[in-house]
Amino acid sequence: MGMTMTQKILASGAGLKSVVAGQLIRAKLDMVLGNDITSPVAINEFERFGFDRVFDRSRISLVMDHFVPNKDIKAAQQTKQCRIFADKYEIENYFDVGDMGIEHALLPEKGLVGPGDVVIGADSHTCTYGALGAFSTGVGSTDMAAGMATGEAWFKVPSAVKIYLTGKLPDFCSGKDVILHIIGKIGVDGALYKSMEFCGEGAHGLSVDDRLCICNMAIEAGAKNGIFPVDDKTLEYCSGRVKHEIKTFEADDDAEYDETIEINLSDIQPTVACPHLPENTKNAKELSSVKIDQVVIGSCTNGRLSDMKAAAEILKGRHIAKGVRCIVIPATQAVYLDCIKLGYTEIFVNAGCVVSTPTCGPCLGGYMGILAEDETVVATTNRNFVGRMGHVTSKIYLASPATAAASALKGYVCDPREV
Repeated sequence: MGMTMTQKILASGAGLKSVVAGQLIRAKLDMVLGNDITSPVAINEFERFGFDRVFDRSRISLVMDHFVPNKDIKAAQQTKQCRIFADKYEIENYFDVGDMGIEHALLPEKGLVGPGDVVIGADSHTCTYGALGAFSTGVGSTDMAAGMATGEAWFKVPSAVKIYLTGKLPDFCSGKDVILHIIGKIGVDGALYKSMEFCGEGAHGLSVDDRLCICNMAIEAGAKNGIFPVDDKTLEYCSGRVKHEIKTFEADDDAEYDETIEINLSDIQPTVACPHLPENTKNAKELSSVKIDQVVIGSCTNGRLSDMKAAAEILKGRHIAKGVRCIVIPATQAVYLDCIKLGYTEIFVNAGCVVSTPTCGPCLGGYMGILAEDETVVATTNRNFVGRMGHVTSKIYLASPATAAASALKGYVCDPREV
């Protein structure tokens, strides 16, 4: 019986000729990731178990991004603990104020993850790197601690869902609309502990940024990971970035999938996930009665340069609606600098937005844009659970950067084709 792309990567990592869905394996890791929230817990466990060395100081990444620059004393203490640990074990990939970024945008940008890699991270959106043909998944901080010490992790090999993409995205639509459409179709448990494997002509037509966005939200469908095949776009993105060996794997023709879902990208509309689950989707044009208080454009899902461009093109020469707060967060320092060079930052400021240093802040209700009682936000983030971005009575509508920018201009949820 043939293997899926994910199964081939895991078999290689485990040193096995083949694996099957449900099999328990122990695989070698190419990267172990933690942030300023999850790393302190992992460090505590690392020390509690008596480990006195890391398996490879070049294959651990500690990214200070959630509450950085530190929002309070507790955040400062957590970051300090990570900084001390990184210094003690000479962790090569430690990112703090000045050279940091939102982790799931930063690692691909820095070339620290690439095709064929096995990656774990103590953050659920670690599944992002499947866009580059890697197996990457979120784990708990205890698994992160064990990974830092041993360079290995236990996995149950997932079964898979094939998502066959055809067609081409219409104007003003992006990867965010695609993944919201898919989650709306299959539900937040539609791929529970499965690999979402994207393929087809439509998949190859998507940009790497679109793929990163789509894989980022695979976890919102319950998936273990999302993954795209490695093609010329992948290799072009990795060229000059990824310094370690690139390993490419293709699914066998007779690979077994639990189901196949066909999506014609030409049919995708600007899509919005309404409160309080990512599966509660509607077309943006159906939601013009929803008045908003705030817009957030950024996050590990949609803070890349193409996202900034999409928002800037809509906001250029215009001003956000009275009573609306718009927060723009480039995902990395490089994206921030490019926004300045390309004039996007000036567009945002002239439109009445505030531009923040890279941070996860508002996405998880941390800081830089907390919602008050009964307030409503359109956000390019990835979760809209009750209380996720602030008060438990606040409401979150998830959307693409284009839809978010259009909504900021109008003061209500707006289809970007209508501005």
